Amino acid sequence: MRAEILTIGDEILIGQIVDTNSAFLASELTKIGVSVFQISSVQDDREHIIQALKEAESRAELIIMTGGLGPTKDDITKHTICEYVGDELKQDDSVLEHIEELFRKYISTPISDLNRRQALVPSRATVLHNAYGTAPGMWMKANNAVLVSLPGVPLEMKALFSNEVVPRIRETFRPPVLLHRTLITYGLGESAIAQRISDWQDNLPRHFKLAYLPNLGKVRLRLSAKGTDAVALEEEMDQLLGELADQVRDILYGEEAGESLEETILRICGEKNLTLGAAESFTGGRIASQITMVPGASKVFLGSLVTYATRIKNEVLGVPQDLIEEHSVVSEAVALAMARQARKVLNADFAIATTGNAGPTKGDSDSPVGTVYLAVSGPKGEVCQKFEMGNHRERIVQKAVHKGFEMLMTEILKF
Repeated sequence: MRAEILTIGDEILIGQIVDTNSAFLASELTKIGVSVFQISSVQDDREHIIQALKEAESRAELIIMTGGLGPTKDDITKHTICEYVGDELKQDDSVLEHIEELFRKYISTPISDLNRRQALVPSRATVLHNAYGTAPGMWMKANNAVLVSLPGVPLEMKALFSNEVVPRIRETFRPPVLLHRTLITYGLGESAIAQRISDWQDNLPRHFKLAYLPNLGKVRLRLSAKGTDAVALEEEMDQLLGELADQVRDILYGEEAGESLEETILRICGEKNLTLGAAESFTGGRIASQITMVPGASKVFLGSLVTYATRIKNEVLGVPQDLIEEHSVVSEAVALAMARQARKVLNADFAIATTGNAGPTKGDSDSPVGTVYLAVSGPKGEVCQKFEMGNHRERIVQKAVHKGFEMLMTEILKF
């Protein structure tokens, strides 16, 4: 079966907010066997919404809308839906009671008639209870499709979709089984991986498909399958995913549904009672940021010294000034000294260091833009690698972070 996602709001179209709702909905729909045919964003405009609904209904059995359910005059979704399906708004007493209770308990401003008007819903709609907000969700039959309208606030939308919409989709449509499993690899490019596993991929069953998803130093390999027997499909997926993992064992860092590379590093270090630190220059704390996004990182990660300026590398981190003058701040010698000093200052078992030129100007080094040195210092020695990472600043930084984690993982596994 097919679904379309329709997001309502001028704020999306002018770039004021990023539409994360569609990504969530597409991912969750896929998990339950619903194929997303198209995702569209439209203005808070009656004619635009009606036209989008007509087009979506010509292609899909399920339309999910988000946004436009607020209390102000620019939120016109409910009125437009009523016009489209030939219905009228009526007050839902349970929704009104919920709104009033929210205002009594959690909202300091007095409730207004505008807030109470959020209890108006299309008379033929099934109201979906929004435990976290004042705008209810709605499930209704349009002409040839089921139309679902959800609030645009991500927290509210996600809870409504998971708790109210998914069970109704399963009961109403009984979609086929769709499975997706993704392996994460580091250290080898997309084309090289494709060449390596070409024979294996050519022999995949027709109901399986492999996709390559490269991104800044890593390649995700997504294996997808479609069928009717969930148990049999899961067993077949397990077997084929195991075969794929064997094909890329030397560059495999886990399954996406499981751990990120940062999580894997922290887990292994926790199991081995190892600590980590960092000294960052052009990455500006990005390594520390990604590590500390993982809950419980403080048990392993001690800190990062962001020694951005050359003078701070010498005065705070303790990299010898004569070393910098002899080799340049962007050099193997300085990268190794940074990792060594970070490990010493932080009293960590392992430390990773970054120095490089991310551009757009050369700064304190004559090295070309994109030149990067990454170093790891550990109990069994030190390693440094030089990379040329192009000329796009953000890409250079993020590729360096990914490659740094890959190097760190390799050294930790030696311990």
